[in-house]
Amino acid sequence: MAEETKVAAIIPESALKKRKRTEEWALLKNQESQTRKQKNAENRKIIFKRAENYASEYREQERELITLKREAKLKGGFYVKPEAKLLFIVRIRGINAMDPKTRKILQLLRLRQIFNGVFLKVNKATINMLHRVEPYVTYGYPNLKSVRELLYKRGFGKLNNQRIALTDNSIIEEGLGQFGIICMEDLIHEIMSVGPHFKEANNFLWPFQLSAPSGGLKKKRNHYVEGGDAGNREDYINELIRRIN
Repeated sequence: MAEETKVAAIIPESALKKRKRTEEWALLKNQESQTRKQKNAENRKIIFKRAENYASEYREQERELITLKREAKLKGGFYVKPEAKLLFIVRIRGINAMDPKTRKILQLLRLRQIFNGVFLKVNKATINMLHRVEPYVTYGYPNLKSVRELLYKRGFGKLNNQRIALTDNSIIEEGLGQFGIICMEDLIHEIMSVGPHFKEANNFLWPFQLSAPSGGLKKKRNHYVEGGDAGNREDYINELIRRIN
């Protein structure tokens, strides 16, 4: 009887191996979890400090702008802003009667659908391309509020060619951590200031998929200066962003 109990108590070798693997995986998972928690705690301190620095930098820029405007007014002149470095472009028309070269430029700009929007760095090449596709797009100079709202409300990143919502800083760190961009505030600052890694940050961002503007558009085929919607609307792009975001 004792021998029968002893035989029944023998555990197969395969079961022992499986148990050992399960224990090793559990231990590894626990170690990874502890490492991740520790890293997240460290990152939170870094992110908080960077956010404070960026907020201080933005406030200083605003104060400097106000001071310069006041000085110019006291001297009886006008303050002229330095040339903008950042553009936000929105596609407002479809492919009807579009020539192949214009279509190719829109593809290069990643504006494949109506109400797609992208950021662009201002330089001679981008200005030349925009002049070619001007009847199909509207663009201007976004302010900090617009950049922040676009990224927080409509921001999607590209990881392994997958479109992923920017709901967690870890997504940004995975895509751009090698460039020192580990959180949303880093990304906003890099885009807004057109920093040294603007190209990588902008390529990481999926083109914004925006809504049709509340109140509609006026005349898509006419230029903005003619009372229409196409072309450069300079600072007034921010008013449009409010309506389509």
